[in-house]
Amino acid sequence: MRLKAIILENFRAYHQQVYIPLGNLTAFIGRNDIGKSTILEALDIFFEGGTIKIDKNDACIHGDTGNVVIGCVFDELPDELILDTTSETNLRDEYLLNQDGDLEIHKIFDCTKGKISASIFAIAYHPTTNEYHDLLSLKQSALRERCKRLSINLDNLDQRKNSELRRAIWKNLNQDDLQLKVRKISLDKDDSKDIWGKISENLPLYALFQSDRSSNDGDSEVQDPMKIAIKQAIAKVQEKIDEIKKIVEEEVTDVATRTLDKLAEMDSDLAKSLKPIFTTEPQWDRFVFKLEGDDGIPINKRGSGIRRLILLNFFRAEAERKANTDNKQSVIYAIEEPETSQHPDYQKMLIEALLDLVEKPNCQIIITTHVPALAGMVPIEYLRYIERVDDQIKIEHGTIRNNSDVFKKIATTLGISPSPHHPKVIFCVEGIHDVNFWYGISKLIHQTRPDLPDLSTDSRIVTVAVGGGNLKYWIEYHYLENFKIPEIHIYDKDALAKYQIECDKVNQRTNGSWATLTTKRTIENYLHKDAIYDVLNVTVPFQDTDDVPMLVAQAMENSKRWSGLGDKHKKLLANKQKHPLNKEVIQKMTYARLQSSDLNNDIITWLEKIASYL
Repeated sequence: MRLKAIILENFRAYHQQVYIPLGNLTAFIGRNDIGKSTILEALDIFFEGGTIKIDKNDACIHGDTGNVVIGCVFDELPDELILDTTSETNLRDEYLLNQDGDLEIHKIFDCTKGKISASIFAIAYHPTTNEYHDLLSLKQSALRERCKRLSINLDNLDQRKNSELRRAIWKNLNQDDLQLKVRKISLDKDDSKDIWGKISENLPLYALFQSDRSSNDGDSEVQDPMKIAIKQAIAKVQEKIDEIKKIVEEEVTDVATRTLDKLAEMDSDLAKSLKPIFTTEPQWDRFVFKLEGDDGIPINKRGSGIRRLILLNFFRAEAERKANTDNKQSVIYAIEEPETSQHPDYQKMLIEALLDLVEKPNCQIIITTHVPALAGMVPIEYLRYIERVDDQIKIEHGTIRNNSDVFKKIATTLGISPSPHHPKVIFCVEGIHDVNFWYGISKLIHQTRPDLPDLSTDSRIVTVAVGGGNLKYWIEYHYLENFKIPEIHIYDKDALAKYQIECDKVNQRTNGSWATLTTKRTIENYLHKDAIYDVLNVTVPFQDTDDVPMLVAQAMENSKRWSGLGDKHKKLLANKQKHPLNKEVIQKMTYARLQSSDLNNDIITWLEKIASYL
């Protein structure tokens, strides 16, 4: 699952309900005490991360203290939920998705009570017709009785499976007659608790790194990354753990049964029932670690910047490990002010590492920051600006195309200003994957053709991903219109040539700007199949018009599983292959391989075009 958005209502400064969209990387920016850390801490409460516990003071003093809402919206959902060893279902068939087809879970807290616990609801597009609206709350016997009352034939159904009984009842009417409407569906009562239990197993793991904690090797800041690793290690052996639990239950039940038999010998009226029930689940994650360097010096004896840097790299290592395993559970790393105690050089390296990580599967990162250099490097679609308007918290976001004001506000808040050193040409591509391709291929070509620029290092050229782009470049070259710098635009031709109109507009300018579409379908079609094999260990023959990321995704999946996937899921898997193709496979390209894969010499020609502006 991927966290798509968080919803807050009556939580601290968030009085009225606010919907906060999230991306693979999300950076919250705003003045001090405006509510940035509140978002990260609310997520820790929702995911039960253990760092933050809700208390009565978390309720907004201007709101309904008995109705504190922390909600999360998820997409990229599992195809199936296994409710037990014999019962499969999915969230759509159970009518547990909202109108957008996403899973929206609200945890509602009554902060007027002494002991605060969460009531859990799905905000779902759910049947409202009488006899069809309450199936998730019914036990098996009640579902059978409902089928009987509705004259539903159960001969071909496995009546031991509640999901099949529910499906049979719902299919008794057509969709219109079910009268689907948005409803709050309780997930902590009766049979719905089983569904929530399986949903919660698929939720992302959440780790919060706060800026104001000391970083010694006993603190939770150190322990949290290790706890994530422990949870994942335990998940791998969960079946064995369940076997152990079953053995213990059987042994204890045997003791109870024998005790009951002996009690019956004394007085049968006393021996009605004696059943052992776990009041709490066994705790398997009670492991504690400490970190020690080669010189035997513990982490808590190092400088604050080094301590912080070590901790931040824990999640980098873990994210990379996850990307190379079959574990499909996502991880969300929330980092409050990652620049804390870091040298500017390390700040730059850190944000580059974060941008690289979020392109890998099953990893999301959320940060807060006050540092212009750090925020300036973040693609603008990842920025969220928080401000207070008329005593209400407002969160703005957008893109170059539809929300220019938010970037002006961010620039003012952080103190971002235009650079006095202007480049000679701006090179515009679609997205970060294209930037990675051009950085890699130009570096390779520069080694053989030093007259052509290395785009990754040449300060005369600014490479901008116009599908998002870095804030600092947007501020310098879009918001400030008086910079009349020529631009070169190269976009994918793809199947629809969707950027042809934009190219035509650029070519109509009178300042020397120029634009073209690739000759091949996408930039990935200029890679060599041998370079792909060297990195991904799959052989993928392709033509100029083929969808290379899709072919790679298909080659890396089991053929039977691939055939059963929907188009949306296939596209998602294809998009995830763009990162290794443009970041890693490009490193295995050679000048000879490029000449073989680019017979028209497009790449060289375009670099020569860029060089003509210098």
